[in-house]
Parts: sequence; structure tokens; C-alpha cells
Amino acid sequence: MDNQSIDLITKVLEQSAKLVEEEVDAKLSKLNEMDEDDFERLREKRLDALKKAQKQKQELLSKGHGEYREIPSEKDFFSEVKESTNVVCHFYRNSTFRCKILDKHLAILAKKHVETKFIKLNVEKAPFLTERLHIKVIPTMALVLDGKTKDYVVGFTDLGNTDEFSTEMLEWRLGCANIINYSGNLMEPPTTTQRPGTKITKVDKKTIRGRGYDSDSEDD
Repeated sequence: MDNQSIDLITKVLEQSAKLVEEEVDAKLSKLNEMDEDDFERLREKRLDALKKAQKQKQELLSKGHGEYREIPSEKDFFSEVKESTNVVCHFYRNSTFRCKILDKHLAILAKKHVETKFIKLNVEKAPFLTERLHIKVIPTMALVLDGKTKDYVVGFTDLGNTDEFSTEMLEWRLGCANIINYSGNLMEPPTTTQRPGTKITKVDKKTIRGRGYDSDSEDD
């Protein structure tokens, strides 16, 4: 690199530093100009926001959010999805061991993502609903938004085709469907330790809906 290039880079860095310094000075100046009344209004605004968030959380908890619950019948499914905006419903069967794997992860996510309701329903108690939703593979999760089923997670195909997928992997998949508030990178699945021969499938949010029901996690 010649001296001219070095001088140019140095000049650019100095200009950038100057802009940052000016921005910091402007913010400090604004803070210095605030009087006690301004700080009090800011404090009250933040307190109101905290109170509103706490009230919203309590309302969600009263509707069954914050815990992973089993509902007794398909009739209860309709009332559960009606009162909550985001719902994840795991359709399971006691004889399918992969359902128990899914239970463990969903119980963790239910506590973490209070904004979403997590429930489970035994398919043997819901013949009409499983037929209506075309559920052919167990386990299947129906992802319900505003009372309408928008997406499905069928078996473990989207989770790496392995029984040893992580909770973070399932969280990412639900985030791709916008059924939870996901703070990570939706473009890439979380990095996990994989067994030889397993494959992580990237999920395109534009194409996850309307997929077929082929899966390696067929009913056992």
C-alpha cells in the first residue's frame, strides 16, 4: 500500500471519528439542557411502559400462556385458539416416543415465550380435527395465528432429521413462522452439534406453508 492510500484511509478514519464525536457531544448537550421536569416526564413514561408490559403479561398468563398444557378435547382447541393470537398445538399420541422428545422442548419454550400459547392434544381424542387439518404424521405441530392455522411442523424434518435436535433449533423454526418473537438470525439455523449423517434444512419462510406431509418421523 502506497503513502497516498494510507493518507486517504487516515483522512477517512479521522472524519468518521469526528462525526461520532459530534454526535456524542450533541446527545450530551441535549441531556445537559434537560431540567428536573424533563427527567421526571421521561421517568414516568418508562414506568408507564413497564406497567403496561406487566399488565399484558398477566393477561396472557390468565389465558394459559407461560406453561405447556394438555387440553382434554378437540372442542377445547377452538376456544383456546380463539382467545390467543399465537398458538402452538402439538398433536401427539402416547405410543409415539418422538412426542415425548417434543414435549421436553415445548415445555421450555412455553416459559420463555409467554407471548405464545403452547398446548398439546391427543389425536385419539380429536378425530374430526385431525381429519380437518389433514394431520397424517405424528408428531405434528399446528401453528395458529389469529385463529387460523398458518403453518405446520411435521415430524422432525425441519429440525435436522434427528431426535437429538436442540431447543434452539425448534425455537428458530417457530421464529421462521412468526409464531413467536424470535431475536436471532432467521436466515440461518442455530449452530448445533450434529450426528454424522444428519442434515440441517434451511427453511424458506415463503415456502414453508402448503408443504406435503412426507417425514422421517412417521408414527411408530
